[in-house]
Amino acid sequence: MNNSILRGKINEAFSSVLPVSVIVLLVSVIFTPIPSGTVLMFLVGAALLIVGMGFFTLGADMAMMPLGEGIGSSLTKSHNVFLIVVVTLIMGTVITIAEPDLTVLADQTPGIPDMTLIFTVAIGVGIFLVIAILRTLFKIRLSILLIIFYVGTFLLVYWAPQNFVPVAFDSGGVTTGPITVPFILALGAGVASLRSDKDSQNDSFGMVALCSIGPIIAVMILGMFFNPQGATVESTVVHTVETSRDVVVAFAEDFPVSFREVIQALAAIFGFFLVFQLISRRFKKHQLGRMLIGFLYTAIGLVVFLTGVEVGFIPVGHLIGFQMAALPSMKWLLVPISMVIGYFIVNAEPAVHVLNKQVEDITAGAITQKLMLRGLSIGMAIALGLTIVRIFLAIPILYILIPGYAIAIILTFFVPKIFTGVAFDSGGVCSGPMTSTFLLPLAKGVTEGHGGDMMKDAFGMVAMVAMTPLVVIQIIGLVYAAKLRKSKAAEAAEAEKLAGIARDITNFDKVELYG
Repeated sequence: MNNSILRGKINEAFSSVLPVSVIVLLVSVIFTPIPSGTVLMFLVGAALLIVGMGFFTLGADMAMMPLGEGIGSSLTKSHNVFLIVVVTLIMGTVITIAEPDLTVLADQTPGIPDMTLIFTVAIGVGIFLVIAILRTLFKIRLSILLIIFYVGTFLLVYWAPQNFVPVAFDSGGVTTGPITVPFILALGAGVASLRSDKDSQNDSFGMVALCSIGPIIAVMILGMFFNPQGATVESTVVHTVETSRDVVVAFAEDFPVSFREVIQALAAIFGFFLVFQLISRRFKKHQLGRMLIGFLYTAIGLVVFLTGVEVGFIPVGHLIGFQMAALPSMKWLLVPISMVIGYFIVNAEPAVHVLNKQVEDITAGAITQKLMLRGLSIGMAIALGLTIVRIFLAIPILYILIPGYAIAIILTFFVPKIFTGVAFDSGGVCSGPMTSTFLLPLAKGVTEGHGGDMMKDAFGMVAMVAMTPLVVIQIIGLVYAAKLRKSKAAEAAEAEKLAGIARDITNFDKVELYG
């Protein structure tokens, strides 16, 4: 049975990755010639991406989702607030350290040691995961907390080093990647499932949203101590390959690195799973077997996926951005081209499929996967277009982020509550490994080719990707609410009409009998 499901997952991944691959190849042929060896690496990377995504999504369904739901419901049943706080803090910190996207960002961030940045971000996520759990338990409205924390975040910007602000906002996006998102979403569903009130479904979302704020605040505070003024960003190294053997060697050299990162990441989560099972005895024997296979599939998928994107996609993203930005006649074409890439590339993010499926399941089909994907695609396209324009015009990122988040928070008072949680969760989900390993190198290539400031202009791409879905998904929520009101009004009018007919039938003075 798993084999047939796996084939289905790989077919879904193929349909997701194919449009991006075709667009990149067309751009490389028509606008900016790329060495044939680099193109071959890209094609091999795309193939690995498809296989890896298929294994990962199946593994997440089998292991990560049940584990998150189990821990969430078990913690809530204990009614011990101190235990909930301690376990959630440890769990959020450990899982974030395990996130591959965070490692990718730390490697590209100058001025701060990698592990210092990783631990700072992880603690930020852990603290805000505790806040998210407590919000669900005590039924605090999500929009109120979002206003408080985002206002505090933007006030903190004035004390943080200005060239480090884009990195801080980027860290909020990369922490919610393929390992963190399935777990947090399932944790939220598990906690909310034990509530029987009418808002429990709405409150099952919003945890990813809050967990994205913690790293921003933590990294800005860290930046005050390190004060990385004058830090320089290293240019992306594009390996020269001449033969197919060179391509195989390039992937073979990176494979152990990805394998080590993934095993280290999943080992911490697997250890947590074993401790939880020994204490709670929640999962039965057949469930344990299924979850163990799920962990194996998750590991295989992530290793293959990360090897594909890191070796095959980074060089192409950088080259396209650099070569087109360096030509005055070509550079503005990057705006529509990047928007088209953004529209399709969101479908290649593993965590996006996890979120979309859970949204459709929890809302019983009221919000479909197709509707979610369309909204996220539009948001990603807008984000990439704005990013390229911002780089060319040297617009400070806060000039876009502050109005964007203000609009998003204002919309929370007018859309159904569930759309608020889904929208703010989707912002973190969109900024996954494809963003950090393809779109960020694209932005760095554009900045380098244009001659811009790498720290201020190249970084901020992830933050833009994380912001735009907040507005787009909530606008979809407004349309959905308007259609729902119209449908209810039509149903009420029809019911009134039928009631009138029933009254006439029971009024025998108005009834004439024939025959």
